[in-house]
Amino acid sequence: MSDVPFFKMNGLGNQIIVADMRGTSARITPAAAIAINGRAETKFDQIMAIHDARTPGTANYIEIINSDGTLAQACGNGMRCVVQSLSAEQGRQLFTFETIAGILFGQEAEDGLITVDMGTPKFAWYDIPLNEEFADTRQVELQIGPIDDPVLHSPSVMSIGNPHATFWVKEDVWSYALDRFGPLLENHPLFPERANISIANVVNPERIILRTWERGAGLTEACGTAACAALVNGARTRRTNRKATVTLPGGDLVVEWLPNDHVTLTGPAEFEWQGRLDPTSGAWTRSEAA
Repeated sequence: MSDVPFFKMNGLGNQIIVADMRGTSARITPAAAIAINGRAETKFDQIMAIHDARTPGTANYIEIINSDGTLAQACGNGMRCVVQSLSAEQGRQLFTFETIAGILFGQEAEDGLITVDMGTPKFAWYDIPLNEEFADTRQVELQIGPIDDPVLHSPSVMSIGNPHATFWVKEDVWSYALDRFGPLLENHPLFPERANISIANVVNPERIILRTWERGAGLTEACGTAACAALVNGARTRRTNRKATVTLPGGDLVVEWLPNDHVTLTGPAEFEWQGRLDPTSGAWTRSEAA
């Protein structure tokens, strides 16, 4: 197996590898992903593998791989990195992609900010999915800590391509040991496909402060789908407007829940360096810095 080009990039500090798998039927194996993540230089949150299009009218099929080798349905920060890399290559600004979550678009503006369509949210307990029936997923029975004085409780849950639980707090989001609670909640029996776990503080209807434990990746500087989930959950619980700035450890994203029910995510992407990797073994070489 010959190696393939890749770009080391980031979206607000969310570490992304964009791998160019066009022209080959190969896929990046779970073992290769784990090996790549095992090196400090290539430690990542998601790999965005660009494959040849499978569906007419789309530019490419994008496979999203977590740092533990599992597949993710969506990654907003990673999709912005894909758009930036392809825009630089092709001189285009607008792209339509296929993922396992559906057909999505991405567009780079003149100011360099990139907007991606994250699809439509799902709220039914069986669509998220949950292992227990809830008539209203704006608030579900889930807590961590003593039963009479829980540390976190009653999250809003939904899917935006992947499962998300948003816990609402009035205190500083940094006052919670998310590195300790995150793994427990990610793997809670309520979530048969595990879940992304976020702590959100609503500053005002147009601003949310957010930290996320990302399913399959752990603590991240930024999680685009978590930002989308926080905004949508905020709007449907009347905590926020349908458009707001979400402040993550890595910086700000603008999320909007459109009248057509689609959710858009706008923010930057940054190229760091490039190289070539073997999709089977995960061996790689660095060829060029930014």
